Parts: sequence; structure tokens; C-alpha cells
Amino acid sequence: MAYSEYMADRIRRIFDEKKVEYYAKKMMGGLCFMVDNKMCCGIHYSKKKETDLLMARIGEAAYDDAIKRDGCHPMDFTGRPMKGYVFVTPDGFDMDVDLEYWLRLCLDFNPIAKSSKKK
Repeated sequence: MAYSEYMADRIRRIFDEKKVEYYAKKMMGGLCFMVDNKMCCGIHYSKKKETDLLMARIGEAAYDDAIKRDGCHPMDFTGRPMKGYVFVTPDGFDMDVDLEYWLRLCLDFNPIAKSSKKK
């Protein structure tokens, strides 16, 4: 199953309302939202959990507080947790205020996030 277009539209709407310059890029089996040519957040369908997950690049400084929130889990896409990234299950972003919280963390970290190396 592919990622949820409804969830993608929710992220687009929030970014558009906040006048964030972004583009969407299909990668990692889902859809990533790029801000300043860096991965900001994304949507990944988990076959294991049979649901869409929000991938949030929040940085290590925000990690300890964020991981305590409902629905937040270490991002273990490769089988081991990735530093500064989390997965959020739908119960953690079902309400718009919760999704906005996660996107705010991503946008706050984005200016100091490192770009991936160009090939």
C-alpha cells in the first residue's frame, strides 16, 4: 500500500498556511517533504504496523522531550534508530494541533540540519 494522500494533503495545507517553501519527493518507500533541499518530514507506510507513520526530522536536542509524547517512537527504518529522527503513529498526529506540533519541530530544526551529500 502507498502512503496516504490525505495525510500528504494535511502536511501541504499546513506548510502552505505557514508560507513554507517546500517540495515533495518520493523516497524511502514514501513521500518526503524537502525544505531548503533537506528532508524536513515525510510519510512512510509501515507494513509491520499496517498504518501510515509521520517521519519527523527533529534533531537530537528535541528528541528526549518528543519521544515522551503519545505515538512517538524511535525511527528505526533500517533496523536501528536514527539519531534526531522519530516516527509518529496516527494517534500522535490525528488532531491538526498535534500535526502542527510535529511540523513545527521539523521546521525549527531544518535551518541547522545538514544537507545530504550530492552524488
